[in-house]
Amino acid sequence: MKRIKTISKYLLAAFMIVAGTMHFVNTEFFLKMVPPSLPLHRELVLVSGVCEILLGVLLLIPRYSHLAGWGVIALLIAVFPANVYLYQNQEILPASPLIHLLRLPLQGVFILWAYWHAKPNRGVDGKKERAE
Repeated sequence: MKRIKTISKYLLAAFMIVAGTMHFVNTEFFLKMVPPSLPLHRELVLVSGVCEILLGVLLLIPRYSHLAGWGVIALLIAVFPANVYLYQNQEILPASPLIHLLRLPLQGVFILWAYWHAKPNRGVDGKKERAE
């Protein structure tokens, strides 16, 4: 199980780093997803990109991986309004309405994935294990 969790952590880290990088590569796309009610659209896109990259890197450092897991959860909650806005304005990202609808609960799956890496590992005796 430890090997699966390690692989999972590396996959989550890679996902976060790639997603964060895309905020800089395709800023205009992400700007369309920011709800108009929020200020500083470009700054929000760039800061969220930096946070995604930073959290992805921190996931790879055993001493900080649990903290990074909580950070990923916080970030996913913070960007959820953009997902709702995208669902309400589906012309931003042409796809079937079902795809747009499924993106919303998928955020919950990502939160659970990050939670798995945020909580401390427990051994068979219930004691906290050393960081991976």
